[in-house]
Amino acid sequence: MANQLALFSLWIMLLAVGSNAGGIAIYWGQNGGEGTLADTCSTGNYDFVNLAFLATFGNGQTPMINLAGHCDPYSNGCTNLTTDIKSCQAKGIKVMLTLGGAAGSYYLTSSADAKQVATYLWNNFLGGKSSTRPLGEAVLDGIDFDIEGGTTQHWDDLARYLSEYNGQGKKVYLTAAPQCPFPDAYIGTALKTGLFDYVWVQFYNNPPCQYSGGITNLEDAWKQWTTEIPATKIFLGLPASSTAAGSGYIPVGDLTSQVLPTIKGSAKYGGVMLWDKYYDDQTGYSSSIKSHV
Repeated sequence: MANQLALFSLWIMLLAVGSNAGGIAIYWGQNGGEGTLADTCSTGNYDFVNLAFLATFGNGQTPMINLAGHCDPYSNGCTNLTTDIKSCQAKGIKVMLTLGGAAGSYYLTSSADAKQVATYLWNNFLGGKSSTRPLGEAVLDGIDFDIEGGTTQHWDDLARYLSEYNGQGKKVYLTAAPQCPFPDAYIGTALKTGLFDYVWVQFYNNPPCQYSGGITNLEDAWKQWTTEIPATKIFLGLPASSTAAGSGYIPVGDLTSQVLPTIKGSAKYGGVMLWDKYYDDQTGYSSSIKSHV
C-alpha cells in the first residue's frame, strides 16, 4: 500500500512538472549566417520557428518578403524553402510567417485593406491557392504579428479575417510579439479579441518592465499580461545574447534560478521566445535553458 501511495505521489508530481513544461520559439530569417531553416529545426531546441519578415504589405503595396541573405524573393528564390518548411513540420515544429518587424513598410488603411491582406496571406502562405506563392507549396502553420510601426488601426480586423479561415482544413494559428509595456501600442486592441494562440511578449529594449538585476518589474508586467490577455499561452521574449538587443538580456543563471521559477506558476506560461537564431548560435542560449523551460 505504501509503495502504491509513493508511486501515486510520484505520478502526480511528474504530471505537475510535465504540465508546466514550456517550449522555445525562435525567429529565423534576418541573418544569412544563421544556418538553414532545416538545420534550425534539426537542433531539437525549438517548438516554433517564426520566419521574419513579410516586411511590405497593406495600402495597395505589393507584398514583399525579406529573408535577408537566405534567398532572393525578386527572382522567386525563396520557393526553395518549401522542403525545409515541410521537414520542420514533420518534426512537430510550427512554422509561422511573421508580419512587420522594426524596419518594414506596412500599414492597414481600413477594414477592407485588412481583408485584402488576409486573403493574400491565405492564398500565398496558408491553405489557399496562388501561382505566386513566395515560399512555394508548403502550407505554413499561421501568422505572427510583430507590428512595430505603421498605424495602430485594423490589426484586430486582420486577426478576425485570418481566423475565419480556420474552418477550411488546417487550423491557422495566430501569434504575436508585443512589447512588454501594457497595453502594446500597436496591437493592444487586436490582442483583446482572444483570437491569438501564443503571445511572446518582448521583455527587452523596454527598461520599465524588463529584468535588470531585480525581478519585480518583469514579474509585475508578466502578471498583467497573463491575467488581462485572453491567449492560450504567454511566452517570455528575450534576446539570445547581450548583443541581440539594446537591453534586457538575462544571463542563463539568473533566468533559470530566479525568473523562470517565478513565472512558471502561471497557468498561461508557455515558454520562452528568443531573438534570434543567429545570436542563439553565438551563445548556445537555447541549449543552456532548454531543460529549465
